[in-house]
Amino acid sequence: MDFQLVNDYLTSIFNNVLVIEESSLRSSRFNDVSIKEMHTIDVIGSTPNATPSDISRELMVTLGTVTTSLNNLERKGYIERRRSEVDRRVVHLSLTKNGRLLYRLHKRFHNRMVMQVIDGMSSEERQVMQKGLQNLYSFLEDLK
Repeated sequence: MDFQLVNDYLTSIFNNVLVIEESSLRSSRFNDVSIKEMHTIDVIGSTPNATPSDISRELMVTLGTVTTSLNNLERKGYIERRRSEVDRRVVHLSLTKNGRLLYRLHKRFHNRMVMQVIDGMSSEERQVMQKGLQNLYSFLEDLK
């Protein structure tokens, strides 16, 4: 196996996904959303009753950074905050109609990307790829 080639692919893929996501946002009706805000929307959309702490942990940023992002997203009309009925100190986050639309469009992009990757692969090849990605994921999680 050509380790340098695999490294080059991984690095290029990572960079290209970020550039394409940002470019897609800039040229869409959601051009007021930054890529960091999009990732915040993604966590809220995929985490029922998400809290600012959930987002901080998932995105590996400070609670202060999350608060700033949430303030902007709320002002722009993409998210809503609501106090917990059980513990008034806890704030739960949800997406507005526009937030849910943006979340679904972002998710569709990622689904198309995955479908392109696995297109033409046998079941065995998909399992091998999944195992390699699990290994990479574990390696990166251990570095956190």
